[in-house]
Amino acid sequence: MDAESATDDLPLAGIRVLDLSRVLAGPWCAQVLGDLGADVIKIEHPERGDDTRDWGVPTSPGNTSYFDSVNRNKRSIGIDLATPDGLAIVKALARESDVLVQNFKTGGAEKLGLGYGDLSAENSGLIYCSIAGYSSDGSEAGRPGYDLVVQGESGVMALNGEAGGPPLKFGVAAVDLFTGQFAAQAVLAALYQRERTGRGKTIDLALFDCGVALTSYYGLEALARGIDPPRYGNAHPSIVPYGVFEAGDGPVVITVGNNGQYRRFCEQVLERPDWVADPRFATNLDRSRNRAAFIPVLEAELAKWERAPLIARLRAAGIPCGEVMGLREALTCDRAQEAGLVVTAPGNAHVIAPPYRLDGRRLPVRRMPPGLGDSSAEILAEELDYPEGARDALRVKGVVR
Repeated sequence: MDAESATDDLPLAGIRVLDLSRVLAGPWCAQVLGDLGADVIKIEHPERGDDTRDWGVPTSPGNTSYFDSVNRNKRSIGIDLATPDGLAIVKALARESDVLVQNFKTGGAEKLGLGYGDLSAENSGLIYCSIAGYSSDGSEAGRPGYDLVVQGESGVMALNGEAGGPPLKFGVAAVDLFTGQFAAQAVLAALYQRERTGRGKTIDLALFDCGVALTSYYGLEALARGIDPPRYGNAHPSIVPYGVFEAGDGPVVITVGNNGQYRRFCEQVLERPDWVADPRFATNLDRSRNRAAFIPVLEAELAKWERAPLIARLRAAGIPCGEVMGLREALTCDRAQEAGLVVTAPGNAHVIAPPYRLDGRRLPVRRMPPGLGDSSAEILAEELDYPEGARDALRVKGVVR
């Protein structure tokens, strides 16, 4: 967590990212780059900061769980972009940056003089990543993009829910987060290409495009069949039994992936060899066809077991399985602690650690999510050589927090 800890062995050490984005998709992209070693400077409004500083559960003065989830490994500077002095600071930082990430409304960056044409004229190697709701060259370019709206419009929401029930959104803002991840992948590719050409590149990501991409095999199934796939809730559309089931003391995931596993499941776990001989249930195709008959008897049998002994027998028989944990339980369990997935700072603030391991080592949380403008003076002094008097004048005028 030490901001001064060595980063030379991180893949993006020496790369600077200027994060002009807000909320989730753009900040997630910049956070991925920060996790990989880039120096990420987050530009925020000097008074209110990123919108997500007002979302979720407060974690420290000015920070929330929502903000913290997408802003680790960054520095924050509060700048009023409505002022000439504020714009001058951002343009100066852009001249010294390798990557810029922004999600202004379409045309908004250009109105401020922060479009790619403006900035690349003085920094030809700049990789300029724009994230919007819809294609920038389409008829809906001016529409704002919201994860929930796009989940509905892209068909993602139609995949979720119980059979016969209404569509449901993902538990997290999946389209936003996937868009941020796709954006980071594109930035990495552009950085690699720049090594050969010396030139920067524009990158455009649309939430709607990424939502459609997220439908993957279900999207292709809908096109091939000419109808929407049915919803199965926690069950699998073609493998039985495969899903979430209620043991006597709580839910358990059981995934019986082939007929050999099914035999062991019946004989070694549940001690019901008669189910193997039953022609209605003998093969997966039989069980799929007779799902309505099989699932109720299976549920009745599983309800007789408590989770711990049931899971022990399943694992002994080589059946993939696990408890369905509460979210806090999952984050505090021995498995998560052993993996080092939660980082706690002084004051008991938490962040989830980056998932990447390189050379057998998890990438570090070098910086906890920043307070609003907590690196303003440092950035102005060290990166732009603003003297103390100039920094004080900007602060007094409200240009910089």
